[in-house]
Amino acid sequence: MSRNVFLLPLVAILFALVFSCDPDDDGVIIVPPRERDEEAVPATLMIENYLETHFYNYEQFTNPPINFDYKIVFDTIAGDNANKTPLIDQVLSKNVEDIFQDGVIYKLYYLKVKQGEGERINFSDKTTLNYVGTSLREREILVNEDYETVYPTEVFDSSVSPISFDLTRVVKGFQAALIEFNGATGFTENSDGTLTFEDFGVGAVFMQSGLGYYNTPPVGSGIEFYDQLIFSFQTFAVEKTDQDLDTILSEFEDLNGNGNELDDDTDNDGFPNFNDPDDDGDGKLTRFEVEANQYLLNPGDPDPELADNEVEMQRKTNTETGVVTIYTVVFLDADNDGIPDYLDENTY
Repeated sequence: MSRNVFLLPLVAILFALVFSCDPDDDGVIIVPPRERDEEAVPATLMIENYLETHFYNYEQFTNPPINFDYKIVFDTIAGDNANKTPLIDQVLSKNVEDIFQDGVIYKLYYLKVKQGEGERINFSDKTTLNYVGTSLREREILVNEDYETVYPTEVFDSSVSPISFDLTRVVKGFQAALIEFNGATGFTENSDGTLTFEDFGVGAVFMQSGLGYYNTPPVGSGIEFYDQLIFSFQTFAVEKTDQDLDTILSEFEDLNGNGNELDDDTDNDGFPNFNDPDDDGDGKLTRFEVEANQYLLNPGDPDPELADNEVEMQRKTNTETGVVTIYTVVFLDADNDGIPDYLDENTY
């Protein structure tokens, strides 16, 4: 089943409230959300405890059995699996800022099984992948008169076949993990119409609720308030995007280079530059304040010499002819003040 429930609208509900009935009153009481900085601490601890007590099928990746599907499977370290290597010894981590509250930083854990040998994934790319989404909770259960902590998980979404996502529209934790991977090098089409990808990436991410849905899970998803989330995935195709069709690829609209596309808003109109066709708000669309060029290179041709204010956006290769097309943008600066026209409200 594929419900795509982990998509995140660009205009998020920043101050979402949880409503519940008051048993002493027929009215409705408002329960404010938990403080995000305080919730981050137990959320991270829960994930770390899970990583310490669980493992993945790493032996199958080391020595793949016949018809192995290269999908990650998690299990508890216990019984016959008591000597397995815990995930905590195999994961990587990175710091990711909360996009809703300044000063809150999460330690995001991710598992890199296969890097992928194709194109690197960028925060704004349209990426084709397979995935399994799982919610993670912590419960105390009574076992032989003693309480034990367990970590029940529940699959809430998965893809049956590869599906494409605009990474500016998924939850932050998923986006932040995917940019650490590459896509596949290519694919072959099978007789039944399916595709077999080559040298693709394989990994997983373990994210705190603050990097997922927090207290606003999608209705009907099965995700509870403040659930931590786990996504395992296989990364296939990577496509560059220009969400606002202003000629500048979205990855180049992260002006401060911090990987957060939402905090670059030159004209402060509430629309980040990557989703704003008039970045400086001067009434002249960005695509008319820059110059787009294309260069065709036959096999063996040297790269063109670009102007100082010209930036390569991307290049595409015709696999049949070997001809390479290079797409560039010239950032015009009519008044020579060092500010490109498309970011200069005084030049239009």
